[in-house]
Amino acid sequence: MAYTFISGATGGIGKAFSYECAKKGYDLFLTGRNQQKLDELAFELQSIYHIKTKVYACDLTDSDKRRGLIDYARSQCTVFDRIIHVAGVDVQKAFMDYTVEKVSMQLQVNAVATVELTHGLLQLKDTNTEVIVISSMSGVSPMPYFALYSATKSMLTNFFTALHYELKGQGVKVTCVLPGGVPTREDVKQAIKEQGFWGRISAKSPEFVAQKSLKAVKRNKVKYIPGFFNKALNFIMKIAPKGLVLRFIARRWKKLSKDAF
Repeated sequence: MAYTFISGATGGIGKAFSYECAKKGYDLFLTGRNQQKLDELAFELQSIYHIKTKVYACDLTDSDKRRGLIDYARSQCTVFDRIIHVAGVDVQKAFMDYTVEKVSMQLQVNAVATVELTHGLLQLKDTNTEVIVISSMSGVSPMPYFALYSATKSMLTNFFTALHYELKGQGVKVTCVLPGGVPTREDVKQAIKEQGFWGRISAKSPEFVAQKSLKAVKRNKVKYIPGFFNKALNFIMKIAPKGLVLRFIARRWKKLSKDAF
C-alpha cells in the first residue's frame, strides 16, 4: 500500500491538496507543525472519504525532526507513490528588516527541508512515483523587497526542473508549480488585495492550484503555471529588460510588508 506525502498539509494549499487526493481515494501521509490540526484533518478525511492516513508533526526548521520524519516513515514500512511539497515561509520585507532567525527559518523551510525530504522520501518510493513542488511566480525574477523568498523559490524551480530530467525513465514524474497569489491565510488575502488589479488577476484559489497540479504531474509536465495571466507574465519577464523589471518590482513591493509565523 502506497501513500501520498503532503507537507504543510493543514495550510490553505496543503489542505486543498489533502482533500483533492482524498477524493481520488489516495491514502495520505500528512505533516505540518501542529499535531492537533493534523489529527483533526486526518480524522475528517478518513470519515468522509474512507481512506487511510498517517500523520507526523514536524518542525521543518529542525534537521533532527526532519530526519525523525523519514525514520518514522521507514519504521512504518511506508512506501510513497506521490510526494507533494507545499510547506513554505513567505516573509515579505526589505532584507535588512529581517532578524537572523527569520533568515534561517525561510532558508531551512523553503530550500533545505524540501530538498532533504525529497532525498529521503524518494528512497521509499513506489515503482511509479509523482513529485509536485509548490514554487512561485515570485521566483521567475529576482524581487527587491521579497528577495529571500524569491531566491528560495527560484532555487526550487531550478532544482526540481533538473530532477525532472535526472529521474526521467526511472518511474518518477516531477512537476514544479509556479502559482501567483493564492488566497489562503487572512494576511495573504490582504497582501493580494494591496497589490490591486495585478494581485486580483494573478490570484488562483487553493483548490484550482491543487486540481490542476495533480493533472499536470500526470502528464509529467516540467513546469505548470496556473492561470493565463501568470503564463503571459512569465513570458514577458523573460523578454523584458532586466533592469526595467527590477525597478518596476522595487517600486511596487517597497510599499508592502508581511511577516509570517
